[in-house]
Amino acid sequence: MNEDIKKAIEVLREGGIILYPTDTIWGIGCDATNEEAVEKLYAIKHRDKSKSMLILLDNPGKLQAYIQDVPDIAWDLFDLADKPLTIIFENAKNLAPNLINSDGTIGIRITNEDFSRNLCMRFRKPIVSTSANIAGQDAPQNFNDIDPEIIDMVDYVVEYRQDEMYKQTPSSIIKLGSSGEIDIIRK
Repeated sequence: MNEDIKKAIEVLREGGIILYPTDTIWGIGCDATNEEAVEKLYAIKHRDKSKSMLILLDNPGKLQAYIQDVPDIAWDLFDLADKPLTIIFENAKNLAPNLINSDGTIGIRITNEDFSRNLCMRFRKPIVSTSANIAGQDAPQNFNDIDPEIIDMVDYVVEYRQDEMYKQTPSSIIKLGSSGEIDIIRK
């Protein structure tokens, strides 16, 4: 795992795209502060740029670096979540402008999975995480389900966890208003 993390960080620092395991499904990602890297990610996925992508952080203490005002309820939601949870926050900051939704929001998930958490911690920046599929295709359940086109287009493919065959599921998604109002997007 350590060699994979070292190589992935090298690629991220150079503005490259990685294919990596997360706390949910396999993702493709890049440095969330690098506008050119985010642009490459949209191109790989053939994704409409009006559809934003989420970022991963390794601990909730980093939220305030990327969200103007974190509603108090957010801390409880992350603490109480019994499965991976993505929260869409208003007033994103310090991220690549083309990553932030046109309404100023960004989805953030705090990852607890070993690889992605250590990757975020050692990279010291947020990492974009979007499902490893072409827009409109089904999200891969495991590494073997990933379209070869995706594998060929990324700059580094992590070896760790490629042999796992159990089905993964996406995170729950909640949109959180600046006053603490909650809108459940996906359970």
